[in-house]
Amino acid sequence: MAQSIRSSKNADPERLYDRVFNLIKDDFYEPEILGKQNWDRWQHRYDGKLKTLEDSHKAIETMLASLGDRYTRFLDLEAFADEKSQIDAKLFGIGIQIGIDKDHRVIVITPIDDTPASRAGLQAGDEIAEIDGKTTKGFSVEDAAKSIRGKIDSPVNLVLMRNKQRLKVTVVRAEIPIKAVQTAKMLDSQVGYIRLSSFISQQANREMSDALGKMSSAKGIILDLRDNPGGLLTNAIDISNMFLESGNIVSTVDRDGYKNASPSDGRPICRQPLVVLVNKGSASASEITSGALKDNGRATLVGQTTFGKGLVQGINKLDDGSGVNITIARYLTPNDTDINKKGIGPDVKVEVSDKDYKDGKGPWWADPEGPAVKRAPEDLKDVQLKSAVDVIHRKIDDINPVAINARK
Repeated sequence: MAQSIRSSKNADPERLYDRVFNLIKDDFYEPEILGKQNWDRWQHRYDGKLKTLEDSHKAIETMLASLGDRYTRFLDLEAFADEKSQIDAKLFGIGIQIGIDKDHRVIVITPIDDTPASRAGLQAGDEIAEIDGKTTKGFSVEDAAKSIRGKIDSPVNLVLMRNKQRLKVTVVRAEIPIKAVQTAKMLDSQVGYIRLSSFISQQANREMSDALGKMSSAKGIILDLRDNPGGLLTNAIDISNMFLESGNIVSTVDRDGYKNASPSDGRPICRQPLVVLVNKGSASASEITSGALKDNGRATLVGQTTFGKGLVQGINKLDDGSGVNITIARYLTPNDTDINKKGIGPDVKVEVSDKDYKDGKGPWWADPEGPAVKRAPEDLKDVQLKSAVDVIHRKIDDINPVAINARK
């Protein structure tokens, strides 16, 4: 689990419920939904019935479920602490990215460098069959992550399956810094590559600025937002500003229809030709940034249509240390496009088939069906990245034709 937020024993269950009721009534983006179901019916529904905080939590979850909005949700103490840890850019765990493969197994996507997991020898492609004696059959990513995280310096016992061999590994948990920029390197003498995996950390802007600083010699930049689920709206705006000379970045529209535009500040730190990689896992803040760069003609988008999450959530901490995320607005790209449930289409479409994944041609960091070896972006087996490299070279050549014969 993430660093704990202490529960307040003095929190009143009924007052907690009332707080959430009023937050929804005042802030929820679609008041017509509240009207259709007569939201006020929830106000006194549990009067005299909420004796414990657990009672209150269950009642809140039931009330929120009636909205039919999966992004408006209750977070218990552990879930809220986890979200806070991501924003604070730290958690207590072993340092792995995990996923679920097509056979519904929990697998290691990649161990993070210089963490307990990497030092213990965990490899990309390892199946995590058991965690502390409990089978992971039927686990979601969230279930597995919750089981692996825990108190600092405490052990977690894993059973791994690797090449049909059963391995037992004990890993001691530590504080794991959450890096927004997973990779920043030159792919060749001209092309700089940055993989931004999340917008949630408060350090994301600094990491991105530092990464771009290392790319000053690059003739062109590839920004990889594939499988980036988003994060903070402010981070999306700030990172978009790093590339834009002018134009609007995003507009938010609240429940009353008020439109608030966020224009570029006109002080970019990157002026090189730009390609942005996106796929169906690029969501929320990723779509704000990719939409801003596309609509302003600043970047060419390569890959697949994005996820299509065009809603903004407010994060609210409750008196007992739990929390509630509430959809409070929708956003529009600079061209006033509502991408919710639609996504943003790429300029250059590059699909990845099941065979591509099996052959190791999917995103270079995610190869659950291939051999458990560490891949690198510069090997260009990743078909979407290879296409992005081709596109950025053409953009470089358009600016500097003599560069055609200068590549290494």
